[in-house]
Amino acid sequence: MMKGEWRRGPAWHALFAIFAIALLCGSFAAGYGLTELIFARTGHPSEMRAHVASGFIGILLALAIGEAIHLAAYGNHHAWGRRLWAEAIDAFDRIARGDFDVFIQTGKYGHVNELIEKINKMASELGSMEHLRREFISNVSHEIQSPLTSIRGFAELLKNDDLSSERKNHYLDVIETESLRLSTLSDNLLKLSALDTGRDSLSPQEYRLDRQIENIALTMEPQWRAKNLQVEAELDKLSISGNPDMLSQVWINLLHNAVKFTEPGGKILIVLSDAGENICCRVSDTGVGISADDAPHVFERFYKADKARDRALGGNGLGLSIARKIVELHGGRIELESSPGEGSTFSVHLPRLHSV
Repeated sequence: MMKGEWRRGPAWHALFAIFAIALLCGSFAAGYGLTELIFARTGHPSEMRAHVASGFIGILLALAIGEAIHLAAYGNHHAWGRRLWAEAIDAFDRIARGDFDVFIQTGKYGHVNELIEKINKMASELGSMEHLRREFISNVSHEIQSPLTSIRGFAELLKNDDLSSERKNHYLDVIETESLRLSTLSDNLLKLSALDTGRDSLSPQEYRLDRQIENIALTMEPQWRAKNLQVEAELDKLSISGNPDMLSQVWINLLHNAVKFTEPGGKILIVLSDAGENICCRVSDTGVGISADDAPHVFERFYKADKARDRALGGNGLGLSIARKIVELHGGRIELESSPGEGSTFSVHLPRLHSV
């Protein structure tokens, strides 16, 4: 057997695999040590950022060392190594400071270009996540600040001993309403957190979906009767395997929105039908409707098509986000059809089981 042939045989591949594993382990260990030294001077970031930064520099160390070894046999590795190392250190330093606008130019580092593209993609996705995180915190802070301001202001007014009983009761009603709004916001945030992290197990069970929707509509009767709304239901007798508590939240949120945004004397229609591969539930109203510009965003967290109106009615822009998340966890989808002044129809499609 010739020497070149032995190198391409099983023994050579085994030695190469051992070397590659050792190189990766050493690089990640060095990456962890280097990040700790840097954070000792700059301050330790969040745990997520620390793990990302450590892994990022570990990958770059492995790439730089591996390519340097490869090029050592062919020459011209010194200039290449210096360029890659300088770009890697700069990229790592920016990520450690929370700047994810990082891009390492591809096309000049040989066979490691694909991995560099993955690193660029990772930095881009981390930047998107950071943007969403900041926007989420800003929205939560804004939603909390509004009711707190009202509670603080009316609590201050209650200190006036000259207030009439009627005025005091009015102020107390406002405080109670705003406190309930804060409580609802907190509950919704906890629900979204549980759904996002998967802490709430689906734990499906088979039950009659038509009965659940009918019971929820009857439970909300005081709300739609107070606005003199006509509510009709056409419910096929259908069963589904799902989480009853989660799905009940979907119907509550959709009906609550329909009641809230339908003018007095309007109409709400609930239709549950067998749609072949799926079970379809449609909740239609004759309310104010949603514009074409707003429609694609209504399922986004904290998004409000009419912010002033929605705030006056006590909304926080999380109900439809929760509904979509629950429907998706059940393998379904939720869609919207709407036009300004012509009402809205929310359609929920869930995997079909069987009718009874």
